[in-house]
Amino acid sequence: MTGGELTDNAATVVIGQKVRPDCADEFLVWQDEMNRVASTFPGFVTAEVTPPTATQPDWVVVYRFDSVANLQAWLNSVARHDRLAAGRDYLDGNPTQQVIAGAATPPDQLVTVVVTHRVDPARVEEFLAWQNRMRDAETRFPGYRGSELFRPIEGLQDEWTALYRYDSAADLDAWLTSPQRARLLAEGKAFHDFELRTVDNSFGNWFAFDAGQDTTPPSDTKSAIAVWVGLYPTVVLLSIALFPLKMPLWLGMLVGNLLSSIVMTFLVMPFYVNPMLKSWLHPPAAGPQRRRAEIRGMATIVAVMAAWTLAIFLGTTVIWHLS
Repeated sequence: MTGGELTDNAATVVIGQKVRPDCADEFLVWQDEMNRVASTFPGFVTAEVTPPTATQPDWVVVYRFDSVANLQAWLNSVARHDRLAAGRDYLDGNPTQQVIAGAATPPDQLVTVVVTHRVDPARVEEFLAWQNRMRDAETRFPGYRGSELFRPIEGLQDEWTALYRYDSAADLDAWLTSPQRARLLAEGKAFHDFELRTVDNSFGNWFAFDAGQDTTPPSDTKSAIAVWVGLYPTVVLLSIALFPLKMPLWLGMLVGNLLSSIVMTFLVMPFYVNPMLKSWLHPPAAGPQRRRAEIRGMATIVAVMAAWTLAIFLGTTVIWHLS
């Protein structure tokens, strides 16, 4: 079942559920009606259902919406919860659910693993370092095609979600049962609160991967620095623009913060900071290329912030005075 077009902000939810052995036919009728209801919601793109396979022990339902907001509206809707209540007799236990934001759709069909981790906020840096070691080991296995790591989605999902793609179930199984993975799992025992789900071939092309590349989110430190790079000129320039209005402090801060949030979200970060610092925020996994990317990124930040500081200093003290 398909609806609208995919966008770069699209969101996917993968729902796994066990179905009572004697209720498969009733489940499919119920699920078709659930998909029909989902298709009436804004942003619906497509829905697919696949039965259990050798690599996928549960029924898997995948919904795709054009944004996280529209997906969240569907997941939290009264219509969906009414349908869930109507189908409880067909299900054996509670379903599992993983949400992935991102829209790229490679043409090939692969085997994908979805892993969700609950991570203590105080140990995020440690978790990311462990994930980097895990990814470095995966790349050495035959059939590896890429991986991606997604941060929690506020208000929708508290877990981190990792995706791994392999050419075949045999290639995936070689990694999952390898001593290298077992050793890394032992190293990351602090992050053993996770769920792993295999998504068979029919869904392998739903997930956002660049062929052969990894997209690990930047660390909290890098994220904070990147925001600072965009926030400083944004706040100063908006303050200068609002100054002639002579608003009282409380109102000026209210309006300024609102405008800063809008400008940062829709202009500064996507069109200025992220493109400029892309290789620093998402450097190669290891080796000389990573070191060069780190050095170039820091040099760019220092140069850009020095230029902004000088320009703003001259603009507000020599060329024009705030008075």
